[in-house]
Amino acid sequence: MLTKFQAKLFFLVGTFLFSAVFLLLTYDSLKYVYSSASSKTLSEEVISGKELWEKNNCMGCHTILGEGAYYAPELTKVYERRGPEWIRVFLKDPQAMYPGERKMVKYDFSESQISDIIAFLKWNGELDLKGFPPKPEYKSSTQLVNAESAAVVQPEKFKQICTACHSVGGAGGNVGPALDSVGKKYDIAYLQNWLRDPQKIKPGTAMPKLPLSENEIKDLSSYLSQLK
Repeated sequence: MLTKFQAKLFFLVGTFLFSAVFLLLTYDSLKYVYSSASSKTLSEEVISGKELWEKNNCMGCHTILGEGAYYAPELTKVYERRGPEWIRVFLKDPQAMYPGERKMVKYDFSESQISDIIAFLKWNGELDLKGFPPKPEYKSSTQLVNAESAAVVQPEKFKQICTACHSVGGAGGNVGPALDSVGKKYDIAYLQNWLRDPQKIKPGTAMPKLPLSENEIKDLSSYLSQLK
C-alpha cells in the first residue's frame, strides 16, 4: 500500500514524465511536418481543395491517408490511378461515368473548385507515406500488341482518360478490358458509334458516355482500329 505522500509523488512524477514525452513527440512530429518537401507545395489551391473536401463531408464515404469511411473507394493514390482529366470528368457527373452503379452525389462544382479538389488529391498522393497504401497485386491477362501496333502514337485523350480503365501492351488500368486487339474485332465505324454512345450500342454496359468532341472520337477510333 502506498502512503499519501508516495501516491502524490507517483502522480506528480508520472504526470510530469508523460507530459514531457507528449511534448517531445509533438515537437518531433511538427519538426518533421514543417521540414518535409510537402509543406513547400501546400498551395492555396490545395488548401481550398481540402476545405471543399471537409465542407462536403467526403470522408463520410471515402478514406484518405487512412482516415474516413469505407463505403466508397480509397482516394490517397487516386490521382496516380486515374489522372487529373478522368477525375475532372467524373466530378462533373459521377453517374454518367458509372451508369446505374455509383451512388456519389453530383455536387455541381465549378471548374475552379474541381481544379482545387484535384490539386488536393494530387498533393496527398505525393506525400511520402512509406509505402501506404500498398499497391494491390493483379493477375494480368493482357496480351502485348505487336511491334506495328505498339508504334502507333496514342492520342492525348486516350492517355488522359482511357488508360484509367483500359490497358494497351500491359500498361494502363484493369477496370475495363484490355484493348490490345480491339482493331481486329471492330472496324472504325463501329468504334466511332461506340464512343459516341456506348449505352445505345450495348444497353447496360459499364462503359460511360464520355464528353468527347467529334475530332476526339475520330482520333480515338482511328487509334483503336490500328491495335491488332
